[in-house]
Amino acid sequence: MSYTTRQVGAANTLDFKLYIEKDGKPVSPFHDIPLFADESKQILNMVVEVPRWTNAKLEISKEQKLNPIVQDVKKGKLRFVRNCFPHHGYIHNYGAFPQTWEDPNHTHPETKAKGDNDPLDVCEIGEAVGYVGQVKQVKVLGVMALLDEGETDWKVIVIDVNDPLASKLNDIEDVEKHQPGILKATNEWFRIYKIPDGKPENQFAFSGECKNKKYADEVVAECRAAWESLVSGKSDPNTIDLTNTTLETATIADIQEASPLPAAPIDKSVDKWFFISGAN
Repeated sequence: MSYTTRQVGAANTLDFKLYIEKDGKPVSPFHDIPLFADESKQILNMVVEVPRWTNAKLEISKEQKLNPIVQDVKKGKLRFVRNCFPHHGYIHNYGAFPQTWEDPNHTHPETKAKGDNDPLDVCEIGEAVGYVGQVKQVKVLGVMALLDEGETDWKVIVIDVNDPLASKLNDIEDVEKHQPGILKATNEWFRIYKIPDGKPENQFAFSGECKNKKYADEVVAECRAAWESLVSGKSDPNTIDLTNTTLETATIADIQEASPLPAAPIDKSVDKWFFISGAN
């Protein structure tokens, strides 16, 4: 199943939107793209929001029709993550699983915190750098539980099935064997990346331990069930737009035609390196 993208406006501007298309027609990366590319082989679809080594905080817009990828905004300004030495931007291909939802009305029995109201976050640790809007086929290896401002913010660790190491990585212990240091770096990055913006260190459940594939699969299943409850009307969507092309009840609004523009320049301050005391 192949997907393409439809860009509106210029990257690094407030007008930027990136729609996902299937057969030339826009679909929702939140609601339309199936979670599983091949459920019998446990191969999942991942939507790349932020390619590795980039700084723009891009995300699937829950509130806009067909949920385009947009850049997050705070106080009217575009958000970029800072470079925390020795890292540059995001250290993984970062994105989300479609057809999943972290229910903000549900308190997880082990993390003791509610869901963050987003699709399930995914960190892809393969060697190829992805692109915004790419739909990758991945397999689950494990999961970390970030506690972000009192909410459970799961980070599922996955590998692209086409990566040279994919056949050797089947559970979380394989990651440390073949990619030593990457889980420690992942923990550090999520712990410190907001400090340059004046926020405290992020905290983790399970003392920062990365849970194994079995645990991660259970988290994915819970978030898939929560999404099913959301789109079936059993859960309150609040501001989430449920427009999609899959459900019979869906009504598709007019979506802007492609009008891509060259990326706008990024302020030089985004390139600054921050040295965080205690990062190790």
